[in-house]
Amino acid sequence: MAERVITFGEIMLRLNPEGYLRFLQAEKLEASYAGGEANVAVSLANYGLDAAYLTKLPTHEIGQSAVNTLRRFGVDTSLIIRGGERVGIYFVEKGASQRPSKVIYDRAASAVSLSKKEEYDWDKIFDGATWFHWTGITPALGGELPEICLEACKAAKAKGVKISCDLNYRKKLWTREEAGETMAKLMPYVDLCIANEEDCSDVFGIKADNTEISSGKLDKQGYISVAKKLSERFGIPQVAITLRSSVTASVNHWAGMLYSGGEAYFSNEYTIQIVDRVGGGDSFGGGLIYSMIKGYAPQDAINFAVAASCLKHTIEHDFNLCSVAEVENLAKGNAAGRIQR
Repeated sequence: MAERVITFGEIMLRLNPEGYLRFLQAEKLEASYAGGEANVAVSLANYGLDAAYLTKLPTHEIGQSAVNTLRRFGVDTSLIIRGGERVGIYFVEKGASQRPSKVIYDRAASAVSLSKKEEYDWDKIFDGATWFHWTGITPALGGELPEICLEACKAAKAKGVKISCDLNYRKKLWTREEAGETMAKLMPYVDLCIANEEDCSDVFGIKADNTEISSGKLDKQGYISVAKKLSERFGIPQVAITLRSSVTASVNHWAGMLYSGGEAYFSNEYTIQIVDRVGGGDSFGGGLIYSMIKGYAPQDAINFAVAASCLKHTIEHDFNLCSVAEVENLAKGNAAGRIQR
């Protein structure tokens, strides 16, 4: 029987100009569906796990299209609550060279953001589950969602379900103060926290010393310190940090660190020629969750997660559509990208 993972958050309609056109040039937009926790669910379903996604979506055709997209990639949509009027939208303009990518949100009053606590029967939702994943985006949507997330974490912990959270701070959704106050109440329930250097600083004021991401300078000891502080402050057993340094919008150096059992494990570093970076962090989370569920040693787990995310950066739109074999092949060092015949 496959391990069952529940992910919870908002799935949105993504609209982007074709290729590298700017918003001001676009006469038509490509449509797809994605969201932080939905992206993780697709990764896990693609790796062969029983991945269920929980959200709230309208009953109209746009809501149904989002459900259908998840079904297409093997995600269990049976838990999704139907109701409300809006599917959130985000617009993506892909950057290139020295021009950064740009995201514009249109998600106010979306169905899930107006969720009510009584709509979620967490005891039933976690029946048979072994893992629960959410991100800081979900409570940031406001309304009753901070309380809903807290109830979810309490219910998961009571059932012995492992909990992972990606901090995913979004300044367009809430302030640093709001994020810090809410996330501090949720972190003590978390078994695996996923973050980057900016999240830790923005949400909890924890900074990496001797690091300047805009210059591409990363200091390993600084990140070990960040992970240790985060782990000790909230009693989190494992902390994973993604290490991205940008050469340009088109070229990034990409690596990761897993802090587990008081030890730090660093992955290989990849230089990526980016096709689409949106969803890159979610593919890292999906790879890490999969490798941990499968019992990988810490070094193998971080290598798998970073390789998975490296490959995602080469794929259009948010979902990481790579197999376990493809990820393991890269993690083992086959990075030349030679044609497979």
